Amino acid sequence: MSDGLRILLVEPFFGGSHKKWAEGYKQNSCHQVEILSLPDRHWKWRMHGAAVTLSEKFKGYDFEPDVVLATDMLDVATFAANSRSKLSSIPIVTYFHENQITYPWSANDMDKKLQRDNHYGFINYTSALVSSMVLFNSVYHRNSFLESLPEFLKQFPDHQNLNTVKSIEEKCSVIHLGLDLKCLDELKPQSLEFRKRAVILWNHRWEYDKNPEAFFNSLYEIQNRGWDFNLVVLGERFNKYPSVFDEAKERLKEKIIHWGFADNESEYVRWLWESDILPVTSNQDFFGGSIVEAMYCNVKPLLPKRLAYPEHIPEQLHPTFFYKEGELTNRLQNWIKDVAVIRKQQTRTFVERYDWSGISAKMDYCLAELIG
Repeated sequence: MSDGLRILLVEPFFGGSHKKWAEGYKQNSCHQVEILSLPDRHWKWRMHGAAVTLSEKFKGYDFEPDVVLATDMLDVATFAANSRSKLSSIPIVTYFHENQITYPWSANDMDKKLQRDNHYGFINYTSALVSSMVLFNSVYHRNSFLESLPEFLKQFPDHQNLNTVKSIEEKCSVIHLGLDLKCLDELKPQSLEFRKRAVILWNHRWEYDKNPEAFFNSLYEIQNRGWDFNLVVLGERFNKYPSVFDEAKERLKEKIIHWGFADNESEYVRWLWESDILPVTSNQDFFGGSIVEAMYCNVKPLLPKRLAYPEHIPEQLHPTFFYKEGELTNRLQNWIKDVAVIRKQQTRTFVERYDWSGISAKMDYCLAELIG
């Protein structure tokens, strides 16, 4: 450990996938990783205020890092400015799980209606600008962010600094999201018995950007056509969630074999292994961790050909796993009909490369190369 780097990982929104990623890297890195964080609530306030709070904490730390690894929820420019007495020439790397420039905000969000959403995108922009290196969790994410920056900056009245886009691009790289996929093998039930009917899975957050309306509308139509299936609905639910979930719970009640957030990780993993088909309708996914987890457990994804999804499937198999606009219901119906064939297909080999055993080594090497 003494020969490794000292890394300060700064995560203002320490919960959910962000927490799993931070802890996963700490546990798997060959370097010494210290996590500086705040709880995962009030995300907008975290993007505004966490930089001050965490930089004040950092100034009181005995830990002297060789590099700072921040995430996109941090206002890196403010953090660096308020920590300059300790940071000096220490490089800062920003890892983008998501960004607020290309993230599809809810139409009901007042910040969107009043165009205050631009401020959060601007924080992401300045964070990338002042970072020594910028990392993205997918090729799609990197490209969409860089492609969106010129138009984002052009909306401002003058001094738009379009020349800075090139300087950001030159320090951008991709390191896919690290996941503890081997844990899914460890928690696999010793005996698996497939049900007679196909098991359809939802294992995403209960939010508008995952487009649950399209998912459930497809299931309603298949039910109306007389096809039978089982339904497992997992995923994190917040205080406010799309009303379609309550409607679906009633309309599909005879199909449901599990509904709601799993009580523990073992239960969550068990349902992944017992599911057959994952129809995906999301409007936003910069990586798609829940999809990758399901694929590792050989749940067959039925995907729209957009976002980061093409990166997860070998190109020669795209016609098998991707549906075109308007095709979802018919494709899903055929898979339900041919579930015995579907179950024989393997998808885990497509995504094994995202396990921390490989990703942590890439991150370690990347940070060590930066230090030189």
